[in-house]
Amino acid sequence: MSTPAPGALRSTLQALRSAPRAEPKLAPEIRRERLLMRSQLLRLQLAQNAAPLRTPLSLVDQARDGLHWLGRHPEWPLGGALALMVLRPRRALGLSARLWSAWRMWRKAQRFMAMVPVRR
Repeated sequence: MSTPAPGALRSTLQALRSAPRAEPKLAPEIRRERLLMRSQLLRLQLAQNAAPLRTPLSLVDQARDGLHWLGRHPEWPLGGALALMVLRPRRALGLSARLWSAWRMWRKAQRFMAMVPVRR
């Protein structure tokens, strides 16, 4: 089934709404056609309204895929950490101390949030 332009669908819907009632025998078919046109128009409107979200959502998808890749290939971040420790040991120690303190703060925040009652 080909997709007509949104303007054509709107004008068809308006014509159907203003048309006199059909014979009772044809009413279910006409109602079905109206519903099909309306759903097609709503799908087109949803696609138009969602278009600005495509770029940010694709970036989120790429970031998620990258994290999944790192989870499947832990040798790369470990190799980078090892290279940093060999080439810049002082910087690696400072970075590891900051990461350790951030990890401890995260764990404390998790424990605190577990104690907070949740209202539903």
